[in-house]
Amino acid sequence: MLAWTIYISFLGAAGLLLLPRGSVAAARLLALLTAVAGFGITLTYFLHHQTGGMLTITRMPWVPSLGIEYHLAADGISLTLLLLTGIIAIAGILFSWDIDFRTKEFFAFYLLLIGAVYGVFLSYDLFLFFVFYELVIIPKYFLIAIWGSTRREYGAMKLALYSFVGSAMVLIGLIAAYVVAGAKSTSLLNLAQFPFSLHFQMMAFPLVFVGFAILAGMWPFHTWAPTGHVAAPTAASMLLAGVVMKLGAYGCLRVAMTLFPLGLGPWGFHVLGLGSWRDVFALLAVIGIVYGALVALVQKDFKFVIGYSSVSHMGFILLGLMTLNQLGLSGAVLQMFSHGILAGLLFAVVGRMVYARTHTRDLAKLGVMNLNKAIPFAAVTFVIAGMASMGLPGFSGFVAELMILIGVWRAYPLLAVCVGFGIVVGVVYIWRAMQKAFFAEAGVDSTPPNPPLPPISFPERLGAMILIGASVLIGLYPQVLLNIIVPALNSPLFEGLRKGSWQ
Repeated sequence: MLAWTIYISFLGAAGLLLLPRGSVAAARLLALLTAVAGFGITLTYFLHHQTGGMLTITRMPWVPSLGIEYHLAADGISLTLLLLTGIIAIAGILFSWDIDFRTKEFFAFYLLLIGAVYGVFLSYDLFLFFVFYELVIIPKYFLIAIWGSTRREYGAMKLALYSFVGSAMVLIGLIAAYVVAGAKSTSLLNLAQFPFSLHFQMMAFPLVFVGFAILAGMWPFHTWAPTGHVAAPTAASMLLAGVVMKLGAYGCLRVAMTLFPLGLGPWGFHVLGLGSWRDVFALLAVIGIVYGALVALVQKDFKFVIGYSSVSHMGFILLGLMTLNQLGLSGAVLQMFSHGILAGLLFAVVGRMVYARTHTRDLAKLGVMNLNKAIPFAAVTFVIAGMASMGLPGFSGFVAELMILIGVWRAYPLLAVCVGFGIVVGVVYIWRAMQKAFFAEAGVDSTPPNPPLPPISFPERLGAMILIGASVLIGLYPQVLLNIIVPALNSPLFEGLRKGSWQ
């Protein structure tokens, strides 16, 4: 049944292209119905299968001579990210309701991207996984290059080039694993059980991990992310931060760490105090957390603040993966969901509610517009999203970051202190952006926009409430997702990781 999330998204994209030219209302409605159908299928599956274990959806030969299968399956980790994709897909369409330039093409690319993302999260054959992973690049490039804003061609090309470089690294590692395993199967399950040598895993793990981590925004390969976020239209920014960056983190866990668990083990020697790839990537993740927060603190462009905020918060996910304990790994998966929701909401406020109305992202110019009175719903939404992003109890970000921090303290106490500094800086840059954009400083003469700004529309209000509701639900009752995430991490698929480097 879950396979239809892919098929319906692709059929919806094809149906949009068949609509007559100028069918703007029909295009919006068809896109929304398609996204709702995809989410409805995922939610139905979630309500009926809450064991967290892997369940095969379909498995049949595809290219038998090469051992390639059309194998779709889901466990608690993939189901969590499928739910995230469905929520962001609906919210992104609602925040794009006023798109009137090549509307049907916009939503066709949008649904094509959504379908490819569903495909990545459901693929248990590595060749099929890679096909969907590469397919994501095409629509996200055109969404930015055609409907973007600031330096959109540059942002789209930079994102695509970084993506292709990362994909090439992943492909080399996967081909090497396929050949070393006897070139008989590309099944993730089969390759995860193959006893790759320690020497091979030490070489293959960093290659594949970095290839995926580029898309996850790992420092110092993060520079595409803020540029891409700023150039992208609102819905594409929401997808980029909400689900596309999670593809990279998901690949790190599902593929790199699953296939090459011994690659995380000690080298047998130390370089600058680092004794394993695990230490190296944990340090890079912490640098990303602190660096992203510090750079966000000095930005003058509102959207760049949120762009670098995403880099910082993605560092939490990668660091949680490197803890190699159940609490840190569970927190990392929960943070994938939480950051996807909150980053999507922040980009929606900045891109759609503010920029589309004021036509500026300059914090100095926004500060004198008295936006808290001109568009009060946007101000309230940003305050809520900002507080949740800071880690306010009651929202999903608090639970996820707390779990990661406890996991990091158990694995790397010194790094946990550095992360604490990054969290403090995160509070400061969110507070600074909130004050400068929505609440004029004392002594500054406000100049309300003339003519008055258009009010926040009903689709925008509905999209915001959906995202806030999702964050509050997980913040108040995180077991909704943890009940399926933890069993997935304890499944046989991660047996090699538990035996190799599990803490």
